[in-house]
Amino acid sequence: MVQKTKNIRWWIAGSIFLATTINYIDRQALSVAAPVIREDLRLSNEQYGWIVSAFLLAYAIMQMVSGRLIDSLGTKKGFSIAVIWWSIANMLHAFSKGMISLGAFRFLLGIGEAANYPAAMKAISEWFPKEERTKAVGILNMGPGLGAIIAPPLMAWLITDFGWKMAFVITGAIGFFWLLLWRWIYYEPEKHPRISSEELALIQASQKEENLEKMPWLSYFKYKEVWGLTLSRFVSDGAFYFFVFWLPSWLADVKGFSLLEIGMFAWIPFLLSDIGSFVGGWTGGQLMKNGMSLDASRKWVIWVGAILVIPVLGCLYIESPYWAIALISLSLFATQFKQASLFTLPIDLFGKKDAASIWGISGSAGSFGAMLFTPLIGWLVDTISYSPVFVIVSILHIISALLVMVFIPKIKLVSRADNLKIKT
Repeated sequence: MVQKTKNIRWWIAGSIFLATTINYIDRQALSVAAPVIREDLRLSNEQYGWIVSAFLLAYAIMQMVSGRLIDSLGTKKGFSIAVIWWSIANMLHAFSKGMISLGAFRFLLGIGEAANYPAAMKAISEWFPKEERTKAVGILNMGPGLGAIIAPPLMAWLITDFGWKMAFVITGAIGFFWLLLWRWIYYEPEKHPRISSEELALIQASQKEENLEKMPWLSYFKYKEVWGLTLSRFVSDGAFYFFVFWLPSWLADVKGFSLLEIGMFAWIPFLLSDIGSFVGGWTGGQLMKNGMSLDASRKWVIWVGAILVIPVLGCLYIESPYWAIALISLSLFATQFKQASLFTLPIDLFGKKDAASIWGISGSAGSFGAMLFTPLIGWLVDTISYSPVFVIVSILHIISALLVMVFIPKIKLVSRADNLKIKT
């Protein structure tokens, strides 16, 4: 007889958190290695910006596609294929010879990594009741921060001892170890051999009203809520990616940090982003437990996070790199505090059958926005300085929050067309 596991949904949350951590180690590897690679391959800031945009272009296109594929293939199989793809793509970076080849491998990486969040959100929609979803998303959303914490010292050590090419091979191989865990632990709740009857009943009772037929893909765009999610992510994701892809370069170019110093300090803001993600998820759940409505709790968290990003403007006025890192840390704390609620909205609005597809559409829009912002960053840095970039970053989340208010006046499960009946 198979031994039942108590609260296995939290083990599921832990496994997708690990996948997202690995995802961001692979993604962050280039930004940490950028000062070395730019010198070795003789790349300008603008060329580096276009290489980053190649990743974001693939990431944007494939989030939309992969969301639908995950809904069709299922969470277990879809996530497995994605991790195999992006792990191999990361290892291929070792064969880069210049801007074109490095950009091509980044494009391949973006194709695979795009499935991470749609698959993770679908897993959360399948395994968690509404009251626990922001907490689960908060745990998931700690992955980017932890990946960005691990990547600087790990890559600095690997580059120093083995060279930047072997560093990509080693980090790319990590995903295959996670794959073994995923194949063992993940099943749908109704099919899981180790789930208790009490936990299954809890999950099913919360999700009865979400047992809707999956909608045709084009029909999503009839809903103003989808446009609200899409536009909100379009304007705000680039602000987070600025720190993911440019923080090591900013520390090297503006503050004179060496590769060793980058490894020592560049992880700190992402530690705070992890804390912000957890605190944002926990706060959303606590607000609902204390009687606040779903709509009010989500929007309260979104607005507090958006406002707390603004102090990053202080980086333009202080000389100390350590105080600058503190302000950037606050900004990333606030960003992920906000995203814990924003990233949960596709599930709140459309339920588990459409979760991956809706998240893929909004995530794709966010990546397109970041893709357009990234070469602009490179151009601004080469022609002016980092100063206008910090100004733009400080206000993007406020615009994002306003778009949520305009397009989603009340966060609740959307009304479907008459032919989309609730299953009995």
